[in-house]
Amino acid sequence: MAEILLVARLLLAGVFVLAGVAKLMDSEGSRQSMVDFGVPRLLEWPFVWLLPLAEVAAGAALVPARTAWWGSLGAVAMLLLFITGMSVRLARGEKPDCHCFGKLYSTPIGGKALAREGVLAGLAALIVWQGPGARVGSLIRFDALRGFEWAALDWAAAMTILAAAGVWFAFHLLRQNGRLMLRLETVEASLGIDPAETSSEPEPGLPVDSPAPSFGLESLENRMVSLQELQARGKPVLLVFGEPGCSACEAMLPDLAQSQRGHAERLSIVLISAGDLETNRAKNAQHHLRDVLLQKGAEVSEAYQVTGTPSAVLIRDGKIASPLAIGNEAIRSLLARATLPPAVKKGDALPELRLPDLSGVSANLETVAGRRTMILFWNPGCGYCQQMLSDLKDWEQNRNEESPELLVISAGSLEEIRQQGFRSRVLIDQNFGAGQVFNVEGTPAAVMINEQGRVASEVSVGGSEVLRLAGAENGVRRGHKMHAAL
Repeated sequence: MAEILLVARLLLAGVFVLAGVAKLMDSEGSRQSMVDFGVPRLLEWPFVWLLPLAEVAAGAALVPARTAWWGSLGAVAMLLLFITGMSVRLARGEKPDCHCFGKLYSTPIGGKALAREGVLAGLAALIVWQGPGARVGSLIRFDALRGFEWAALDWAAAMTILAAAGVWFAFHLLRQNGRLMLRLETVEASLGIDPAETSSEPEPGLPVDSPAPSFGLESLENRMVSLQELQARGKPVLLVFGEPGCSACEAMLPDLAQSQRGHAERLSIVLISAGDLETNRAKNAQHHLRDVLLQKGAEVSEAYQVTGTPSAVLIRDGKIASPLAIGNEAIRSLLARATLPPAVKKGDALPELRLPDLSGVSANLETVAGRRTMILFWNPGCGYCQQMLSDLKDWEQNRNEESPELLVISAGSLEEIRQQGFRSRVLIDQNFGAGQVFNVEGTPAAVMINEQGRVASEVSVGGSEVLRLAGAENGVRRGHKMHAAL
């Protein structure tokens, strides 16, 4: 038994130290994992540092016999926390990346991840069960170690050194890989290569632009409703596939009902459900859903190549307008894109579009009316954006009273955007919805808004054009001087 406990302690120690160090070396990835697992915004960054430090502390405590029981107790607590978080997300139909070992190893959660955490929790619980007494404390007394135990300690020390070296090497390799990817992105753009078009992995569901299969289904009011009747409303149709007993589907219903009411003028949201009439009527009464249609088996799901619930697909003008969105997060993203306001051009008024700022406060683009403003579309991962960043920040710092205001609309994670160091207000647009509304096809790009809240320029694309737009609007040649100085 002593040998088993010793191996368990050393194994747990290695796993926790490696996991903690890897997370510390990828703080942004760890923060995104916190977001994906539903950690409140206020606790994101404390958890980013406290969790890996706790893992390292627990791993270190598992090595000496005197502290092994306390280290195993901390390991059990953290593993139970991980298992609970994974179980909740899986029950909702979501599979965020576990980010268990930082950039070294990160895969979507699932049965294997739960089994792994369960095995580790079992080993830690075995040590806790021994209690803080002599049976654990006597395992590593350096004055009484046997040959096997010395060999195990030598092995653990060697593995720890190799793991630390591996983490260091992998971290610097990934940083170098990031720089190479930026260069590759520049080469691809210059050659007119779209990486998305070269992907061989098929998108789920029916192909985009293929005809939408017709159907006729019974509503909760015992009336037959066809796809043609839904399209006759003159709006795109979002078909959402769900079924009673699906926990992820149940979690989606309140948001779905709210979206049906809030976006009724732009989009018809239709729930296609399996199950009997009475069960679905009860759900409808609870959430006040509209447009609920029942399929007898899976005839419509099969026609739209839906293999799991919840899923959704957008139909516009009788054709498939989106790949199949699978899971609540993908459905929310599709819904956000489907409810974008109509595209605008020069001379049009600013659209009503709400986006969160860096503090999480939602802001409407219409609020920039009343002052001349340049809206800049940005992506921290875009090589062209990084090439012009220093020039842009110089202009931002030295602009005068005649210069326009700057509003940045950026994709990317919160930490990546903050690292850009903008002084001006920044709104977050992960789905690039605002770019679609302004007919922006890439970054960096910018458009000027006049005091009346109307689009006052065509879209300027590229660093030099964006800086030229900023200088041309304030009546000076600041942008040209900046380029001449370079």
